[in-house]
Amino acid sequence: MRKEDCFYLGKIVSKYSFKGEVLVKLDTDDPEIYENMESVFVSLGNNLVPFFIKRCRLHKSDLLRIDFEEVKSESDADRIMRSALYLPLTQLPKLTGDKFYYHEVIGFDMVDAVHGNIGVIQSINDTTAQALFEVQKEDKQLLIPMNDDIITKVDRDNKTIYVRTPEGLVELYLS
Repeated sequence: MRKEDCFYLGKIVSKYSFKGEVLVKLDTDDPEIYENMESVFVSLGNNLVPFFIKRCRLHKSDLLRIDFEEVKSESDADRIMRSALYLPLTQLPKLTGDKFYYHEVIGFDMVDAVHGNIGVIQSINDTTAQALFEVQKEDKQLLIPMNDDIITKVDRDNKTIYVRTPEGLVELYLS
């Protein structure tokens, strides 16, 4: 399995027991949907290695307590500590309405209520305090805040996101 075909689920943050159980900090708004997984991919070096799960359950609401079949001791758990966990993209729950996954909207057109088509979404920059759409319009790159107040509609069928950008923002880039 390649990382490009997977989504980041979370990271192993600590050991839970001397029998090798670990706690995973999940990167999701709905941790309960991952309670009954049978397996995950663990990032070890440059590889994604499948690990099978004996038992997993929520721990204090935002952590997942996992007992892997292959991890039977504290030293086994130490070997996978701080590793990232991945699942295939096919296992992502489907989103509807104006909710979307970042990878899902790459390549979508962005249409502004005032300026019309302002370009194609090239990527999402989520390393800043506010996530930004990186939109390419010919030789110019526009940075559009990803915000519920700005996004008016997500049209998956036509691969278009409709926005109402703050006054002056688009002019800043295109003039």
